[in-house]
Amino acid sequence: MGVKDSSLKKELSALTDCINETTLLDLAARFSDTYRHLAKCSIEHFLVTPVTALPSGKEKGRFLSIDVGGTNLRVGFIELLGELGNGTSTSPAEAPKLPMSKIRRSHDRAWPIEEHLKMDQAEDLFAWIGDCIAEVILDYLNDLPVSESVESPLGEELLLGITFSFPMAQTCLSEATLLPMGKGFAITSDLDLKKMLLAGYARHLVEPGASGENGYASNKKRRISRLPRIRIAAITNDTVATFASLAYAVKAAPNSRVAMGLIVGTGTNATVPMKIGDLHPSKIKELANPEGVEMIVINTEWTIRGTDKPLIDLNIKTKWDLELDRNSEAPGFQPFEYMTAGRYLGEIVRLTFVDLVSQEFGQDTIPPSLMAKNAIPTRFLSEIVARADDETLTAQLKKRYASTNSTTTFWTPARVDLIIEIAYIVQQRSSALIAAACVGLLDCVHDIRIDRLGQTPDVKNGNGVNHKEVEPEELVVAYAGGTISQYPEWLGTCQRWINTLVKRASSANSSKRVVLKEALDGGVIGAGVLAGMTDGIA
Repeated sequence: MGVKDSSLKKELSALTDCINETTLLDLAARFSDTYRHLAKCSIEHFLVTPVTALPSGKEKGRFLSIDVGGTNLRVGFIELLGELGNGTSTSPAEAPKLPMSKIRRSHDRAWPIEEHLKMDQAEDLFAWIGDCIAEVILDYLNDLPVSESVESPLGEELLLGITFSFPMAQTCLSEATLLPMGKGFAITSDLDLKKMLLAGYARHLVEPGASGENGYASNKKRRISRLPRIRIAAITNDTVATFASLAYAVKAAPNSRVAMGLIVGTGTNATVPMKIGDLHPSKIKELANPEGVEMIVINTEWTIRGTDKPLIDLNIKTKWDLELDRNSEAPGFQPFEYMTAGRYLGEIVRLTFVDLVSQEFGQDTIPPSLMAKNAIPTRFLSEIVARADDETLTAQLKKRYASTNSTTTFWTPARVDLIIEIAYIVQQRSSALIAAACVGLLDCVHDIRIDRLGQTPDVKNGNGVNHKEVEPEELVVAYAGGTISQYPEWLGTCQRWINTLVKRASSANSSKRVVLKEALDGGVIGAGVLAGMTDGIA
């Protein structure tokens, strides 16, 4: 038994058959059609945000930022410095360097969101978030020179920007209604996010007694009489924050702009600016001034039920994808995410591996620890399976998933090779599917073009023009998330497929380049940027 076995190759082809130019371009076109339909007809997808303008790059100020993700909570201070004063334009290639010069950060803290917090009452989760916010504020105050004001060195009120990596409905930037969360969270009812966050922090506003009953009065240097109030200036989705963070950091050259925000981490999502006329009428009514708005930043929620129609029509879902979906916390809720995002890649590998081994040797031979749901974390795939040499990997597999029979080893070289092969294929498929979705979304909003059979060439968009004389327009996809940035080969594979599909989609795209650029810590920075834009868009 081994990856060279023809029967295994046939089984694994269910995962690999879609990874080719023809299928992925067809998929991208179908994604585009689906997105266009959902934007116009669905109220679950392509949600409007209150962001009707992009950052100018001139915003200034100090803000507290928090990023609530599917795995971690991050809290820190962000200071925006505005333009650097040299009057020069900066290309997106230099963007990763810019946050250090245009943005000052301090007192960053991160906490894992424990499983019990995901499953507890909403009040418990937000009380914990309030505790973490208070802890960072107190650390900041304790690090100020003692000579500064003890009463309110941060002022009476601290502006807060929040990135929340879950679906929400918004009519203004400072308020949001949290929709069912997904990513393993049990909270399903609509919640007033602003109200919940303020309530979670409220107990830290109580004047501490002599013994410091609230737990935050004692400190290293000084006695803080009370913590400042917080005012929520901006609430946003993680993809919108990622988009805004890079748009702020890059004072774009004339032929370059940030066209899309992309998250591939625990989950996946994307954001793009869209024309008002392309949206469902009820969404437009939610805007404060719809008559004065032509474009708006959209939270696509491109994984929620209905977005997977192209995957179904092209028979791309495998039996293992369907099994994972069936046994997920929310069957059918985010089917595209279940095939591509970090929370689920390890489980696809496990289901595939267990099935293939069981077909030949029976389930009794499988280590019991490998039979448990989510027994293979995606991080184990990216840090060990994708990187370790065979000897190290075999030792790790034997340790984590021990054989039931002490006289024989389960982890033969053939089985080690098999799990390496499956993990590689699952990563390659994830990258390729996300690339097709990106190209489809950019076609949906008319940033690039996918020619359809029998379609008239689009001369207006550049078909038939001598593009050698035109400097390519660079469309930047601002990305963030552990899967895309940490899984070996994921980013490079995705970029290669985007390049291939954009080039093949239409000759009109010969004057376009779609480039993935990391918006490092985009959730935290973007929340601060949007807080700094409050006066202009709230």
